[in-house]
Amino acid sequence: MSAAYATFALAPATRAGAVLADGGYQVHRDFVDFVVDGRPLLFRLADLDAVSPLASDVPPAIFTAQVRALLLEAEPPLPDGRFVLYGCPECADLACGAVTAVIERDGDDYVWRDFAWQTGEHADLERDGYHGMGPFRFHGPGYRAALAALAGDAGGPPAPRRVLLVGARVAVLARLAAALRGIGMGADITQDATAVPAGELRGYGAVFFGPTVGGAERAAVRRAFEHAGAEVACVDGLAPIVPLLVAQIEHALDRSPLPRRRLTALAAAGTAADLEVASPCRVRVTAYRYGRLHRTRAQEVFDGILEPGRHRVPLGAGAAPGRSFVVARTSGSVLVEPVAPGDPGSARGTRRARHGDH
Repeated sequence: MSAAYATFALAPATRAGAVLADGGYQVHRDFVDFVVDGRPLLFRLADLDAVSPLASDVPPAIFTAQVRALLLEAEPPLPDGRFVLYGCPECADLACGAVTAVIERDGDDYVWRDFAWQTGEHADLERDGYHGMGPFRFHGPGYRAALAALAGDAGGPPAPRRVLLVGARVAVLARLAAALRGIGMGADITQDATAVPAGELRGYGAVFFGPTVGGAERAAVRRAFEHAGAEVACVDGLAPIVPLLVAQIEHALDRSPLPRRRLTALAAAGTAADLEVASPCRVRVTAYRYGRLHRTRAQEVFDGILEPGRHRVPLGAGAAPGRSFVVARTSGSVLVEPVAPGDPGSARGTRRARHGDH
């Protein structure tokens, strides 16, 4: 086992929710990720849609128990001294698969080793081990301090964020509110946010303006949030397409620093989109078209694993500037852009992404 030390830290992270093409939902989850040597541990797992057990929507007692387990103050939940580091974001069932590892003490140090993908009571390291990942040795005082602070005065990670929808109770806002609630995010509709108490305003992470809200009304809403001391992201919908609006809101809620994002840039023009990723990851690109007769067409144009760098994705001949939009997403982040006329940019350093790349 290597005697070299790795740094250990914790950072807020998000599994972005989505409204799927078949009408289903992908749940929004806020959680705390493990940062090893300055890089989220989840980034080392290219094709994994998962969250850590340190999620904001678990009861406080369970959250505290998870922290105590990582500190080895409780028994391992799995045989052979194994702990779950990442699990299914929808149900957290081990049968769906989980990333597990042995956590043990070595003197005052903590060691994470034998990482594996596990779907049953025991892990098969030869078949399902993450070979070449770890072991990681952490200084005990720093490791304990990071986890103790998480379970300390703050009582765990921030509460799940809510979205305030401002506008008349028209059908699109009602559908958007239902979709946000479907992915596990709170949503409320109001016509006059200035009457909302300051304490309630501080519970929102984003405000969405319906198409009927005028400039003066928008300014009044922003002033209300400012007077409440609430930092809120403001979203103007690109088109009355609910999955697109959900993606816009997810993007607005992403406050993570750029070095901790996998998907870092998106541009769309003509019949192609250029995107940039910072680490190997699975990326899904969906094109939406809003027709003159108010009909919506959604088409998945790419779904595959991309290596770091810039990639070009063809959108097809149906992409019309001004009426077409592109959503690119990884498990943790979403980018949204309208399709502009012309070319998305220089092809230098850009690789053509192939559907289903692995």
